[in-house]
Amino acid sequence: MSLQCGIVGLPNVGKSTLFNCLSNAKAQSANFPFCTIEPNVGVITVPDDRLTRLVELCNPRSVVPATVEIVDIAGLVKGASKGEGLGNKFLANIRETDAILHVLRCFDNDNITHVDGSVDPVRDKEIIDYELQIKDLETVDSRLAKTLKQAQTGGDKTARMQADVLLKFKEALEAGKAARTVTFDTPDEQKFARELFLLTSKPVLYVCNVDDASAVNGNTYVDAVRQAIKDENADILIVAAQTESEIAELDTYEERREFLEEIGLEESGVARLIRAAYSLLDLQTYFTAGADEVRAWTFIRGSKAPKCAGIIHTDFEKGFIRAEVIKYDDYVTLGSEAAVKEAGKMNVEGKEYVVQDGDIMHFRFNV
Repeated sequence: MSLQCGIVGLPNVGKSTLFNCLSNAKAQSANFPFCTIEPNVGVITVPDDRLTRLVELCNPRSVVPATVEIVDIAGLVKGASKGEGLGNKFLANIRETDAILHVLRCFDNDNITHVDGSVDPVRDKEIIDYELQIKDLETVDSRLAKTLKQAQTGGDKTARMQADVLLKFKEALEAGKAARTVTFDTPDEQKFARELFLLTSKPVLYVCNVDDASAVNGNTYVDAVRQAIKDENADILIVAAQTESEIAELDTYEERREFLEEIGLEESGVARLIRAAYSLLDLQTYFTAGADEVRAWTFIRGSKAPKCAGIIHTDFEKGFIRAEVIKYDDYVTLGSEAAVKEAGKMNVEGKEYVVQDGDIMHFRFNV
């Protein structure tokens, strides 16, 4: 599975600059609203020192890191749902993403215009929240009339369940609440709720775009955002997008490391953002390693061995027999799979084994 995130925000808050930092694609970035019209899509390699170390030990013919797909869309404005700016139809481009990266402008710069005339990230957040809620309400309303008719006239139990889910979402959205605040008890309700792909049901990472001086500790704008989201069960990340874009242009690891040290950061905002997105979605990584290939695989924390095997191929899950598991630290300490086996450090696990972050796996299956 590959993580997919959608970037939202007002125009001129640094969305496309951040996107350019995150991917090898170079989205147009300019000091005027609606610079981004068509969605930009970039694929980012997930930074992982463990993968690098396994490659050094195995010297494989190919290396496949985990990736994150980023979708950058045009900036929303107040009234987008009523056709202001570019409207809200392009929000469909991020409906099926796993999470939302909500970029907020938390810096002053008279040379960069603000679509609403002043810098106020909490107000900006509320504008975007409202527009996303309205888009979700459109989705719910478009399904509700037909579903209610099926439930009432045909006695369709599935339609009745779906109508109940839609009505609960409608009530929350009309009250100005995000869809993620609504909970459901049964697996069928939860499955149908997920299949609606509501924008406000997705986990949110608020990305506070700051100036260089605020890259480490933030500023009063960031403090205001932190206070505004304290009850949302959402995460916050401080990034100086312009600075990150300069780091991304540097050719070598040493140059990037020196730049980061000069501004007081241990790692780039790109790396921190990807880690934060993984944490937000409760994702972890296991590895397969050998002479042919070293590869990172993304899985949901708490997944059992057959489910993780199925990420490689569905046949692996269907015909799962056992998993041979090496702990990352053991592999690195002993230097090879053969040495691990000789030391008795390879474990054979069954269907109930809960895969751990960093496990090196080999699956046995039969179909």
